Amino acid sequence: MKTAPHFTWDDLQFFLAVARTGQLSTAARQLRTSHATVSRRIDRLEFSLQVKLFERNPRGYMLTGMGQRFVDTAERMEQETERLRSDLTVGSAAQRGVVRISAPEGFSNFFFTTMLSEFTERYPNISLELVTIQQIMSLSRKEADIVVVLDPPKAGPYFTEKLTDYHLQVYGSREYLASHARVESRDDLPGHAFIGYIEDMIFAPGLDYLGDIHPRIKPQFQSSSIFAQLTATKNGLGLCVLPFFIASRHPDLQMVLPDEVDLKRHYWITCHRDLRQSPRVRTVIDFLVDAVRRNAPAFLGHASA
Repeated sequence: MKTAPHFTWDDLQFFLAVARTGQLSTAARQLRTSHATVSRRIDRLEFSLQVKLFERNPRGYMLTGMGQRFVDTAERMEQETERLRSDLTVGSAAQRGVVRISAPEGFSNFFFTTMLSEFTERYPNISLELVTIQQIMSLSRKEADIVVVLDPPKAGPYFTEKLTDYHLQVYGSREYLASHARVESRDDLPGHAFIGYIEDMIFAPGLDYLGDIHPRIKPQFQSSSIFAQLTATKNGLGLCVLPFFIASRHPDLQMVLPDEVDLKRHYWITCHRDLRQSPRVRTVIDFLVDAVRRNAPAFLGHASA
C-alpha cells in the first residue's frame, strides 16, 4: 500500500507564496525557483494532506475553503519560524528575503526611491519590490507585505502606524504666473486653468482636494498620475495642488497664496499583524519610519518653519 509522503516546511513556503500571489510564475520569481518546481511542490503537499488546497483555472490558483483554513495554520508556523530564526541568527543575517511595498506614486517616486541607495547599503540581503499602481493592494490577500496609505484600515488584523503629516499648496510655473492674471485671493483661483486628478479614478478620499480650496474650481487637465500633473504644471498648462515635498524640488515652480491655502494630509504605514514580527518586514518598516522622521521638514513644508 502506497503511503503519502510527509510534507516539509519548505512545502508550506511554496503553498503560502502561491496562496498570496495566485500565480505559479509570480510565486516562482519570489522563491527564486522554476514554475515547474512550484507546481510539483503544491501537488506533493495536496497529496500528502489528502486534500485539495487550490482550484486551478485560467486566471491562476484560487484557494479552496480548506486551503483558506490552511493558510491561517501555515502563517502561524511561518511567524514562529521567523521568530526562531531571529533568535538564532545574530545581526544582519536575520534580515534577508523579499519585501513587497505598495505606496502612492508621489511618495514612491519622489521620496522612497531617493532613499534606496541608503537602504541597500545597510541591508544588502533584503530585496525590495515597489508597487505604485493606483488601486490599493490587498493586505488580506497578501498582495503586498507593507502598504503606505493616506487612509488607514478601519478594521482587521493589521498593524498600523502614522508615518507623517504632509502639506500641499497651489503651485504654478513662474512663466505661467507672469503671463496670467494675478492671484490675490481664493476667489481668483476659478478664473485660472487647473490641473488635477480624474474624479472617478481618485483611489483615496484624501486626494479629492480641489473642492477644499474653492468649490468653483474645475480642472482643465486631469490625470491619475501625480508625475503627469507635475509635468503639465512645469510646462505652464495651469495651476496645480502639489505636495511640498515634490514641488519644492523644482525652482521653476512658485507657491500661490502661501498664507491662505495650505492643505494637510497624512501617510500611514500598515502591514498584516502576522508579518510585523518578520525580521525583514520589521526592518523595512523601521527604516521607512526613521527616514521620514529625518526628512520631516520636506513633508511639513513652510508649516514647519
